Amino acid sequence: MKITGTFLDEISMDIPSQNWGLEEWDREFAVMKSVGIDTAIMIRCGLARWMTYPSRVLLKEQNGFMPPADLVRMFLDLAEKHDIAFYFGLYDTWEHGNASYARDLEISLKVADEAWGAYGSSPAFKGWYITWEAGRNSLGMSDCFARMGRHCKVLSGGLPVLISPYIEGRKILADPNAAITPEQHEKEWGEIMAGISGAVDIVAFQDGHVDFHELSEFLQINSSLAQKHGLTCWTNTETFDRDMPIKFPPIKWEKLLLKLTAALEAGVEKAITFEFPHFMSPNSCYPQAHGLFRRYCEHYGVYVPGFGDALARL
Repeated sequence: MKITGTFLDEISMDIPSQNWGLEEWDREFAVMKSVGIDTAIMIRCGLARWMTYPSRVLLKEQNGFMPPADLVRMFLDLAEKHDIAFYFGLYDTWEHGNASYARDLEISLKVADEAWGAYGSSPAFKGWYITWEAGRNSLGMSDCFARMGRHCKVLSGGLPVLISPYIEGRKILADPNAAITPEQHEKEWGEIMAGISGAVDIVAFQDGHVDFHELSEFLQINSSLAQKHGLTCWTNTETFDRDMPIKFPPIKWEKLLLKLTAALEAGVEKAITFEFPHFMSPNSCYPQAHGLFRRYCEHYGVYVPGFGDALARL
């Protein structure tokens, strides 16, 4: 199983900005296309007061900072140029951990209207990403996902809606002993998927929150539940390493290969990643990403035009 989709993390919460402009992003899209990536998902159009495009909604609702460039337009133009499908990531107040998803929903409904009016005519605009991340059905999450998804689909004539929840495993919890069991996960996500079916099309669970020996079982549960409820199952195979004492270096190639193999065996339909430009690209600010890129290309027999000399030096 190859990685054929990636998030674009330009409003970062916990990794550094690479401060790329049009030239650097054009080069990056060309590399992504060369290794078989056909889908790019902007992880969020805004976070708190930060914005990727000049949004009047976020300016009014959140007193947002006006960005120096329209990154959404740039991503759409580059996606069209390189024949990559672009999914628009919605807004995140970063407040829902203390209250509910209701405020995010209230703003994101307006943001979706605004974004579709501004960018919906782009042939590269192929879907929506509801950016809120969740591990269990709490804080009204399921209902908010369903309402947001239905709104986006009606607005855009049925374009697909993607979510990327996580498995509440031991790597995300202060108390590892409180990690969700496979049986609990199957029960709760069966209920969630039943509630969002028809409003959400694709579920791509993050794969980094459980131990490697547990991953296959959870992936198989995810795949079976998605099939049962009429959803498409992808995997969000994280290309950063959660096992290190620092946040976050590119992952060891052996770990990434294990996760991709487990996803293939579980019947997952597509692998996307968080996130190619930072953790796997030969253009990344992380030197370790260059080695991961080379190992990946060697394993899959991928040749990237223009990077032969650079790869030989790694």
